[in-house]
Amino acid sequence: MVQAESLGSSIDHAESSARRIACMEVWGGHEGFAGEVSVPGIDVFVGCEPHTGDSHGGDIYYVSNCAAGLITRFVLADVSGHGSIVAEAASGLRNLMRRFINTPDQSRFARALNKSFSKQSGLFATAILVSYFAPSDHAIICNAGHPRPLHFSVSKQEWRYLDQDSSGAVKPQQARSIGVSNLPLGVINPTQYEQFALPLERGDLLVLYSDAFLEVRGSDGKPWGEDALLNIVRRIDTTDPANFRSNLLNLILKESGETRLDDDVTMIVLHHNASDPPRQGLLERAVVLGKVLGLVAS
Repeated sequence: MVQAESLGSSIDHAESSARRIACMEVWGGHEGFAGEVSVPGIDVFVGCEPHTGDSHGGDIYYVSNCAAGLITRFVLADVSGHGSIVAEAASGLRNLMRRFINTPDQSRFARALNKSFSKQSGLFATAILVSYFAPSDHAIICNAGHPRPLHFSVSKQEWRYLDQDSSGAVKPQQARSIGVSNLPLGVINPTQYEQFALPLERGDLLVLYSDAFLEVRGSDGKPWGEDALLNIVRRIDTTDPANFRSNLLNLILKESGETRLDDDVTMIVLHHNASDPPRQGLLERAVVLGKVLGLVAS
């Protein structure tokens, strides 16, 4: 495993480590951090730099690994608040991850998160939820109003944003709902959440990030948005996932002329190493995969 990256003197207090996530463990939080964790099939590089150098910010990041090592879940949430409000939200999110750690269909997890946030008046969050199913090398993605994740295809040597209409994504059964779906957490309860599955190849990258990367302002004073971020991302070395975040951030600051981004800066880079999961019968694997994709009732 490579060494953790450094985010510079602005968060020298941040924890820095490289470790392996144990079965049934939920790891993460909302403190400043720069480092790497290991799960079956995925190298995980996490960088979180709270705004203005605070020890804790409004972004929450978590990784969990199920008992059999077949399902790893990644969550990045951006909470509308700071301090004790975010700490309470982080604790609630951790508890729900433990509760749903063995639940393949993460749309249920998203609905539970939304209900939890709805109980706290005025509190809402955007969130991106990704479950990696190791036996079939699928990433299952559920987006609650968060910036669209980025995917680098090693076979095509190209970047793209991911959503339900992404080419190559497997669409599960549509949620049986009336009205809106995929809203940020805590806006309307109940809200339905949809998920889609993306087959990953060895060497692919999946990048989850906070909206600070989209809100960099150009010379005209307007936020860059997705197009400008994608143009910058295409110039970053994809063979060095450990330093992807720091290299991207340095290039953004150079291009924009800014000294730092005006918000919490959090990114989770998932590098698909395709290492084999624990052995399991083909029939059981097929049933679990069906549940992950929403094709079989849980």
